[in-house]
Amino acid sequence: MKQYWVIDGHCDSILNYVEGKRSLLTPDEGGHWDIYRAKQGGVVLQFMAGYIEGEFKPERGTLRGLELVHALRSFVLAHPEDLFLIKGKEDVKQLSTAKIGVLLSVEGGEILGQSLFLLDIIFELGVRALGLTWNQRNAIGDGIGEKTQSKLTQFGEKVIQRMNELGMLIDVSHLNEAGFWHVLDLSTQPIIASHSCAYALCPHSRNLTDEQLKALAAKGGVVGVNFYPQFLTTASQASLVDVVRHIQHIAQVAGVEVIGLGSDFDGIEQVPTGLDGADKYPALAHALERAGFTDEEIEKIMYKNFMRILTDVLK
Repeated sequence: MKQYWVIDGHCDSILNYVEGKRSLLTPDEGGHWDIYRAKQGGVVLQFMAGYIEGEFKPERGTLRGLELVHALRSFVLAHPEDLFLIKGKEDVKQLSTAKIGVLLSVEGGEILGQSLFLLDIIFELGVRALGLTWNQRNAIGDGIGEKTQSKLTQFGEKVIQRMNELGMLIDVSHLNEAGFWHVLDLSTQPIIASHSCAYALCPHSRNLTDEQLKALAAKGGVVGVNFYPQFLTTASQASLVDVVRHIQHIAQVAGVEVIGLGSDFDGIEQVPTGLDGADKYPALAHALERAGFTDEEIEKIMYKNFMRILTDVLK
């Protein structure tokens, strides 16, 4: 069977590294993602997210966020034989199976506090994607946990404008729906929902409606399909089949060009049967083949759509 390249739009593995639980080198220490399994699975680029935990928010969000960014950089720079930082579109052109490109992301605008200056700082440190919110409200806008219809704040509007100017990926996973539409109106660049699924198949607030998926596609954006069972199905356990089902639905509603992968590995307590680690991506590709997707379509889903938006947005 053909081995497909993979770009994964979201994992939370760096927290294990920061806490000293895992080196992220081999499967021996558990978890879902490590360099060995990522290479086995064909991963050529991994978005690695620094998730700012609840106990640090809001007062210590900037400090914790900078600690996580430092850890991400340190992890990549400590393994130059296996990893390299993705900072611009020229780096994207260097993707290969020899080394894994790592794109630094921060999950939660709390890292900025209320300072636009900090956006420039994290950009200079190598961060190229920012999840505007987690589930709660911050200075940018409201997360889906707030259950409001509030748009972005004036500060949030300035963040979008500056991210467009810098060439940073705007990530709307976890943002409330009103904020989602506000971002689409404001951004001059395509945006991503790095780890979300289809609301029509699983009515969880973290998932995107068909209207949102269509709008994301029309903007040239990408949704990274999440592997978390609670976002995939209302049943007690999910499988590889459920991931394919969401991909099929999104393709039917909004087109193949909007679909990517956003595993959420090491940020989820459960995984779908058959997708328990980064080495299992070939099984997903094979399942897509069985579902009738063409080779060209599978390439788009597995990596080309994310590659396109990276080339469009990064400088």
